[in-house]
Amino acid sequence: EAAAFGRHPDGRALGPVDLCVQAPATITLRLPAELAAGCELVAAAVLDPETGAEGTLQVAIHAGEPPAADGAADDPRSNRLNPAAPILITPGSAAERRVAAALDDFRQLFPPALCYTQIVPVDEVISLTLFYREDDHFVRLMLDDEQRQRLDRLWEELRFVSREALATVDAFAQLMEYATQDADPSAFEPLRQPIHERAAAFERLLVECEPKQLQALVDFAALAYRRPLADREAAGLRELYDRLRGEGLAHDEAFRLTLARVLVAPAFLYRIETPSPGPNQAPLSDWELASRLSYFLWSSQPDDELRQLAAAGRLHEPAVLAQQAQRLLRDPRIRRLAEQFACHWLQIHDVAHLDEKSERRFPEFADLRAAMAEESALFFTDMFQNDGSVLDILDADHTFLNEPLARHYGIPGVEGSRWQRVEGVKQHRRGGVLAHAATLAKQSGASRTSPILRGTWISEVLLGERLPKPPPGVPPLPDDEAATEGLTVRQLVERHVSDPDCAVCHRRIDPYGFALEGFDAIGRFRETDLADRPVNTRVTTFDGVEFEGLEGLRNYLLTQRRDDFIRQFCRKLLGYALGRSVQLSDEPLLAEIEHELAASGYRTSVAVEAIVRSRQFREIRGLEHAVEE
Repeated sequence: EAAAFGRHPDGRALGPVDLCVQAPATITLRLPAELAAGCELVAAAVLDPETGAEGTLQVAIHAGEPPAADGAADDPRSNRLNPAAPILITPGSAAERRVAAALDDFRQLFPPALCYTQIVPVDEVISLTLFYREDDHFVRLMLDDEQRQRLDRLWEELRFVSREALATVDAFAQLMEYATQDADPSAFEPLRQPIHERAAAFERLLVECEPKQLQALVDFAALAYRRPLADREAAGLRELYDRLRGEGLAHDEAFRLTLARVLVAPAFLYRIETPSPGPNQAPLSDWELASRLSYFLWSSQPDDELRQLAAAGRLHEPAVLAQQAQRLLRDPRIRRLAEQFACHWLQIHDVAHLDEKSERRFPEFADLRAAMAEESALFFTDMFQNDGSVLDILDADHTFLNEPLARHYGIPGVEGSRWQRVEGVKQHRRGGVLAHAATLAKQSGASRTSPILRGTWISEVLLGERLPKPPPGVPPLPDDEAATEGLTVRQLVERHVSDPDCAVCHRRIDPYGFALEGFDAIGRFRETDLADRPVNTRVTTFDGVEFEGLEGLRNYLLTQRRDDFIRQFCRKLLGYALGRSVQLSDEPLLAEIEHELAASGYRTSVAVEAIVRSRQFREIRGLEHAVEE
């Protein structure tokens, strides 16, 4: 409207082509297409020196209809700041000082990365910035002095290992080559001297660090060998490094080859224990005891506390050794005892990778097998770490579940992928390793259950019975229980073992397996088999005891066969701790462990402590005795 031009909103006269409005405002100009074609619209906006001197302004031009007045940052009628547009301010005004202070406050709280989405080029050929550090606000607001120093140290290590200072020199040279081709390189020239000075300082630091790194390698060798190095061993490593440097190898390559010498040494590859020269047993050294204890409970080398006790010569004291065993049991690393001892003893250590199940019959197994293995690992970790009862292996009324495995078991109330301890699982036909899916799936066929496998596992693995191998020429059972001539798996097995030579063993093992027929080949509870035939779990054992199902089997093992089960656990744990098979001379120790277990309510720590206090654990046989064996 022509009347809008030449006038201030307060009525004052302006220039004839000037337009003055009170912000926020939208000004619409409609131009004929033939007039606007091929042209650029240019506008100049200024603050009125009288009424707008202390104001602030942002201006935007839009082609077409203006956006709706919704308060968005790019709406010209909005009072919100648009960070993509400049702010017009009267120089030297109070408004300039106010806005500058506000922007400074913003920068103190928010790092530039929030304002500029690409600080370090990620799609350019060359960048002078290898690592961009922007944690000053995090450090200032969140960290104490010790944490700040640790973070600074980590940054120093990152830049040292990456050799950032040297990489920047190469990048700068390439950058200057590009700049001289199609741009003015003078803008980058001031960077040359600081970059080269920083690289020179870093090269001096590399040389200064070489002897420190060699000493660190020698110190590492003592950790790798799990004992102090002999003088000749330390000297040998230094001599090897010096010889390699003398042959012209750079420090890094000489260091790597010397490190390789450490990692192929027998002292690292084997746990070497030195026997006494005569026929008699002799005490292990404190360093050997530290390794024997840590590999027993953690499957790894001794930690700092064990090394300090070994260096002080105190670990050979039985009380100190027992105290350290209790400490190691409480540590989260005791999971390794659960995996390396318990899961291997029970033959379920590889269930997470079991790939022999029929995908047609059990398509869900592949997604559940890792959870099955984790349940058992968590169960035994909890038992050792919290001093559970050995009898819990059979009789626990708890287990560890996530939602997928709980759904597989039919146990409600477990949600999400997070693992949790679940109590009262016996009411859901679970409890103890007999009902772990890992156990039931491992001791089954690809498409059906196997009472023979499950019964043999209970007899040999849990009770320690020795069974003869089956006679040759025994025909196999069908692989799929849905194609078994109208017979259940139990009926097939009973017919299969009618041979008197087979019946001797099967009378011992089959009842155990038949009692678990209420679980299918991947550990689900069932009342009928795949052919919809009822399963029969009522059995009579070889010693005339009758019971039914999982609960009956569990009670039978805990009452009639408790001593056999406890003896087997003690034998397996002792053999694992000593790294050898249990021998006749170990029988008195086994009897002592069993007695102490019974007197303590079968706490697992009692068995562990009895072992580490024993002569068998603290001593080594003489060299002459070992040669005779």
